[in-house]
Amino acid sequence: YDDTVRFAHAQAQKNGWVLVQDTAWDGYTEIPARIMQGYTTMGCEIAAQLGGLRPTHIFLQAGVGAMAGAMADFFMDLYRGAPPVITVVEPLNADCIFRTAAAGDGRLHSVGGDLRTIMAGLACGEPCSIGWEMLARSAQNYVSMPDYVAANGMRILACPLDGDPRIVAGESGASGFGFAAEVLRNPELSQMKAQLGLNAQSRLLCISTEGATDRANYRSVVWDGAYAK
Repeated sequence: YDDTVRFAHAQAQKNGWVLVQDTAWDGYTEIPARIMQGYTTMGCEIAAQLGGLRPTHIFLQAGVGAMAGAMADFFMDLYRGAPPVITVVEPLNADCIFRTAAAGDGRLHSVGGDLRTIMAGLACGEPCSIGWEMLARSAQNYVSMPDYVAANGMRILACPLDGDPRIVAGESGASGFGFAAEVLRNPELSQMKAQLGLNAQSRLLCISTEGATDRANYRSVVWDGAYAK
């Protein structure tokens, strides 16, 4: 992804084109900022559907952090009287936001290598600068997680309890929900559950950002149990 961004940027400069994407850096912030403003449309729709209900916890998946940053800032402002606990999740091999938060030195930290993960939409190694600024002031928790967590989320959403709607969510789309489900269902994570403040009164909000974009892999995960723990 990061190599593609650099290539597209070089081609835009060479040919006088306009680069439209949501990774920001020094000298390129206006268009990413407008894209992030566009992401808040999801927040408005979610708030309208929730009516007077307020989520106590929000789980957001991050690639470069633009969507997560926009959503985190939006909901922290909307619910500033009773702010939710916001948790950002990333793939273990592409956790640039997690590393930036862990360093705590005011600098952006990138991840190199092939960033191998089934969460292809999150396989980004370089944080969006303005996305990180928003997350730094609005998110409380950052998670770097293995692929099986997202895969379990896909399976649970595809095969829900009676009465719940079936949701077709891809590897990246199911990642936030997958992490929430793992914390709630895995007794080995009881300390993390307590740290997040999750209990029977909690109201969780997760956003599925994709469907079965890779149909072969979706079937492999949901039908054949691929990427199980």
